[in-house]
Amino acid sequence: MSSALFSPIKLRGLTLPNRIVVSPMCQYSAIDGSANDWHLIHWGQMAMSGAGLFLIEATATAREGRITQGCLGLYSDENEAAFKRALDAVRGQLPPSHIGVQIGHAGRKASSRRPWEGGSLIPLGEPESWQPVGPSALVHIPGEAPARELTRDEILRMIDEFVTVAQRCERLGLDAIELHGAHGYLIHEFLSPIANQRSDDFGGSLENRMRFPLAVYDAVRKVWPAGKPLGMRVSTTDWVEGGWDVEECIVFARELAKRGCDWIDCSSGGVAPALQKIAVGPGYQVPNAEKIKQAVPGMPVMAVGLITDPHQAEEIVASGKSDMVALARGMLYNPRWPWHAAAELGASVTGPKQYWRSTPREHPKVLGDVKVGQR
Repeated sequence: MSSALFSPIKLRGLTLPNRIVVSPMCQYSAIDGSANDWHLIHWGQMAMSGAGLFLIEATATAREGRITQGCLGLYSDENEAAFKRALDAVRGQLPPSHIGVQIGHAGRKASSRRPWEGGSLIPLGEPESWQPVGPSALVHIPGEAPARELTRDEILRMIDEFVTVAQRCERLGLDAIELHGAHGYLIHEFLSPIANQRSDDFGGSLENRMRFPLAVYDAVRKVWPAGKPLGMRVSTTDWVEGGWDVEECIVFARELAKRGCDWIDCSSGGVAPALQKIAVGPGYQVPNAEKIKQAVPGMPVMAVGLITDPHQAEEIVASGKSDMVALARGMLYNPRWPWHAAAELGASVTGPKQYWRSTPREHPKVLGDVKVGQR
């Protein structure tokens, strides 16, 4: 029996060989937004994983839109040149792979310390700090300083910044873009009534709260090549009573579907960490992905969150709960996860020829139908 997980899926002009996606994972290792040798090493591992699509970490559309001082960006020519150097090196050494990027703005979660430094907001005036902004002048975590509320002109300028980064992505030859609309960052902040308490046409009603996220999508889609896919990561719920929930997310997903969105990546939480109550367990976000898939037929859905076992991933796709699965921490722990999943499910992936001889004798076709001679 063929594997659903290892069946191809077409996203506009891009055909992925399987339904496994390397989820965007911040590395907090850039210098003023620019990629360096660490990214070359990390991207190389992920690009040779055998996953159908590798999405590069959240990449800031503005210098002040970085989560931390070490976050990747594409807001300058220097960023673009460094990104190109690492990307060209990876693509020059490995078999063809599909590589995209997640782009976004950290909003009121910007100017934070790296996770291994505690992750807290850096107080204004301290070295490496800058002023976080958001839809409303509200705090992210009690005890921290509030963000500065964005003016209407600043909101419109931010849309243009997304456009500029999308144009850089096209020059870089990236295959896909995912807009980051989850985890309490700027786009999610506009969607959630917890973070957005504006009284103008960017706040209040659901229609108004969706205005900025949909404007970003529309503007990026306009400049991103018609044959290349554009998706959106969302938090399907804030896990807080009175916050953004799956019912509102379904309305948003339908609006994205009308615009031809190529996938919706279903995560959750992040806008109110002090209030959210999450029952974490294997595949805990899959039920909301399934709800969105059922409510918005025709738009591919990606499930993410504690998907760690190949048979678990196979069941999620085979049963129609989602069209793709994304792995993050599990891929860091085991960068060859798709190879091992292919072995368990009787499928194959593409691997670099230098590694062909690693194919297990009991699974001789995992890296394709290859025979390697021995001197």
